[in-house]
Amino acid sequence: MSNQTLDYEKAEAFAGHMLDVLNHAALAQMASIGHQLGLFDVMADLPPASDKRIAEVAELNQRYVREWLGAMVTGQVIDFDPENATYSLPPEHAATLTRSAGPDNLAQPTQFLPLLAQVEESVVECFRKGGGLPYSAYPRFHQLMAEDSAAIHDSALIDSMLPLVPGLVQRLKSGIEVADIGCGCGHAINLMAQAFPGSQFVGYDISEEGLQEGCREAQEHGLTNVHFELRDASSLGANKRFDFITAFDAIHDQAQPARVLEGIANALKPQGVFLMVDFGASSQVHENIAFPAGPFMYTISCMHCVPVSMGLDGPGLGAMWGEQTARKMLTEAGFTQIEVKQVEGDIFNNYFIASKN
Repeated sequence: MSNQTLDYEKAEAFAGHMLDVLNHAALAQMASIGHQLGLFDVMADLPPASDKRIAEVAELNQRYVREWLGAMVTGQVIDFDPENATYSLPPEHAATLTRSAGPDNLAQPTQFLPLLAQVEESVVECFRKGGGLPYSAYPRFHQLMAEDSAAIHDSALIDSMLPLVPGLVQRLKSGIEVADIGCGCGHAINLMAQAFPGSQFVGYDISEEGLQEGCREAQEHGLTNVHFELRDASSLGANKRFDFITAFDAIHDQAQPARVLEGIANALKPQGVFLMVDFGASSQVHENIAFPAGPFMYTISCMHCVPVSMGLDGPGLGAMWGEQTARKMLTEAGFTQIEVKQVEGDIFNNYFIASKN
């Protein structure tokens, strides 16, 4: 490009944008550490305090805490009073950084970035040679997903998500057969089993570790109406068995998503309903520019969802497969009625309600 065609003002603005990217990426790393160590939670409960006091309450090394605070202060996350050498977390910031914020906690998802960075070299090789990566390449992914989804499900699953399906809550109270596909650690289906003791629940997943956690939680709560099965979702082997099936952010990761959806359709009774929760993106990239956390979600998709699918010789749908593709695949699987709804306060997900009647 010649100097005559270079817009120097635009170039300078973009350089500033990239500098912001670097600073924000660094803050994400520090926010992940702050969340894991409970530093935000500690500071939310403290009056303005010295780094020594913060370290004492958090039971951490003072020198590391001081350096972490430096990143947080220069990143305008934490306030610093130079006269008294004290640090404080504004309540307006604590509202999106502490565990008490529940699903509004934006410190929790920052943990995905350092986790994904661990497979960066392997993903670079996938760019060059194709193929993908196994689930085992992401040792903490299920744990982080469980923490993330638990916050959402604890606050909204029973009171907001399930009522999206007309008449479902009453049917659950009366007693029906329910399955959760890709249940992970089983928290969602355990919540349903606890809320509706008259219904029977089964969770399917390919992660033994996740299913063990689901069993442990069920036993802890004394649930006798739920069990878990180690099974590939592409071979459910259930014909007209279930009244209600759920899949929470699970379909796009499947090696054979079309086959999974077809199996779900076959597993439903004639009046059965499928609730599929997935990211509320468009299948057209230009329509996702305004999508909340678009770069974040495409990054997770590029570093995890696509490699995991392609590692199993799948199509690599990715997390941002979008509403149009989802509707098309649901239709091809045999669903004739498809409605997309939203839950108040959830700006990231679409709630697909699909049936065959």
